[in-house]
Amino acid sequence: MLYIEEYSKYLKNSKRSAASTIQSYLRDIKKFEEYIKKIKVDCLKVTKQIIVTFLIHMQKNGQATSSILRMAASLRSYYGFLCEKCIIIEDPALNIEAPKLPKRDFQVLTAKETETLLMQPECVNFKGYRDKAMLELLYATGIKVSEIIELTIDDVKLEEGYITCGSANKARMVPIGMIAAKALGEYLNNARFKNLDGFEGNSYLFINLNGGKLSRQGFWKIVKYYKQKAKINKEITPNTLRHSFAVHLMENGADVVSVKEMLGHTALSSTKVYSNMVNKRINDVYKKAHPRA
Repeated sequence: MLYIEEYSKYLKNSKRSAASTIQSYLRDIKKFEEYIKKIKVDCLKVTKQIIVTFLIHMQKNGQATSSILRMAASLRSYYGFLCEKCIIIEDPALNIEAPKLPKRDFQVLTAKETETLLMQPECVNFKGYRDKAMLELLYATGIKVSEIIELTIDDVKLEEGYITCGSANKARMVPIGMIAAKALGEYLNNARFKNLDGFEGNSYLFINLNGGKLSRQGFWKIVKYYKQKAKINKEITPNTLRHSFAVHLMENGADVVSVKEMLGHTALSSTKVYSNMVNKRINDVYKKAHPRA
């Protein structure tokens, strides 16, 4: 597609988007390019109707609602760029509507289940120290997997008690707590810095056993391994710890605005999902426990 290289540079240099975001946008735009090639439409002559038809086409082909929403965001970003650079006069993706995500329940661990999961890694070797620090940090901060694998050693401020995460233009500071700070310190001192063979040129905080950057898939496998080891009968993903972080904070009195800032949500409505869940759980407990409920 025309201007794709310029768009990629724009995302990286001007918008300072995360590498994962750039890859996601480019992947979606290339899919859209395949579609308009089939219908023989130039990318600079795309109309709003063509974009809407494409989104409907995705829906009819069984694409997940989340994928359609992401595609809509990718096209808004790309055509917004073309319009900003005066390559096109009118933005065909402006105000396009995509189907809303269906409401769905998500798994949240109890405090006891969380404790059991976090106790599983054994700090006897590099892997044990690393995995313990990763799981403790994920639950202590509620950050996304894409954020935790992008963390560098410089992003960690152990003495001050926080980490910096997120893309350059949306960076935020998140407190990490004493237990996660202790696990991180032990990982850095007993594993990450102790054996630097092959690790010298890698500034990422969490690395794989070969000294390279840890992948999302690698992180998911680690969580799955300790879930099985802990014998927890729930489907646990890295996001489960993020959800648990938010719900546990609110159950213990944290306000929704503070949780929103820590999670890095743009809209307060995204965070209110957790407060609604907490209210539902309290209501369920009341109905089960109160003699006149």
